[in-house]
Amino acid sequence: MNLADKVLAVNNDLPIRTDAPVHSGKVRSVYWLTSADSERLIQEKGYDVPSDTALAIMVISDRISAFDCIWSGENDMRGVPGKGAALNAISNHWFSLFKEQGLADSHILDIPHPFVWIVQKAKPVMIEAICRQYITGSMWRAYTQGERHFCGIELPEGLAKDSKLTSLLQTPSTKGILTDIPGVPAVDDVNITRKNIEDNFAAFNFASVDDIALYEKLLTEGFNVISTALAKIDQVFVDTKFEFGYVKDKAGNDKLIYMDEVGTPDSSRIWDGEQYRMGNVVENSKEGFRQLLLNHFPDPDILLNKNRMSEREALARDNKLPLSVLMDVSKTYTDIAEKITGEKIVLSDNPKAEIIAILREQYQLID
Repeated sequence: MNLADKVLAVNNDLPIRTDAPVHSGKVRSVYWLTSADSERLIQEKGYDVPSDTALAIMVISDRISAFDCIWSGENDMRGVPGKGAALNAISNHWFSLFKEQGLADSHILDIPHPFVWIVQKAKPVMIEAICRQYITGSMWRAYTQGERHFCGIELPEGLAKDSKLTSLLQTPSTKGILTDIPGVPAVDDVNITRKNIEDNFAAFNFASVDDIALYEKLLTEGFNVISTALAKIDQVFVDTKFEFGYVKDKAGNDKLIYMDEVGTPDSSRIWDGEQYRMGNVVENSKEGFRQLLLNHFPDPDILLNKNRMSEREALARDNKLPLSVLMDVSKTYTDIAEKITGEKIVLSDNPKAEIIAILREQYQLID
């Protein structure tokens, strides 16, 4: 079996019993279970949710996206070995730590396989909850162009690239394209202010205006938990994106939870601490891959300019990256996952076959 066979590139064709279309994102696919299977698993596995809760199987892939495109490599390498398992392992670690420290639950009920979560249905808050401890990335690019107001926050003069901010900043953006919200453009991933959220809390799916403060508290606390833990392994937690949603607890009451993934190389910037103290930025996140792409192609504006999306898609489709590039990315993901969790990331010989066997034999979800 060659290395490409160990990569789970297609994750939306599993024969899981479902009566709804499979939802496929850039990296994960979601299979909504039948009501009968959901109710059966809740009873058999003892999940702490109401008996009529809708459940889903969420399967991660090894695909890698950047600049809103999926990238692949030579030798039919359609993903990054170990990436999916690394992302899930990191998220599982942080979600467990959040729960231990009394922050909030996540949507995950069970982990049948390193690539698989069983989750309960959540109503998402339509905000990309971004937290920044250093000025870099899009904030720095805006700053160099003279912008001093960012998501309603005034930035001081004289900041240096990649420097630590005086306080942790929350800089939210919209999750998807939201329409008919006064003062918020109907475009994907647009920056918003706290006042935008307060004035239109229901449009962002908050149950009450008071829950805005709760979401901000959970965002700050979650960031600090991860930042403190990463500092112990000499890693710098630079910035990150969290997502939140509502689920029903066992008594049927709404509760705000963490959802999607947290503190991963896909959703965060993580820098090597020793190198940063020496004045260098060494990425232990997907940002390193983004920078590689910007340097790999002669016209990086294609990757940065949203008006050139068709050219960007063609670039990703028609250019197979060197195998060495994907293996370097693999090392970044698996190394940081092993540092965070303290456990080895083991590549599955045939992840799809393993997932099918487990879901058939242990969960009776495949005929």
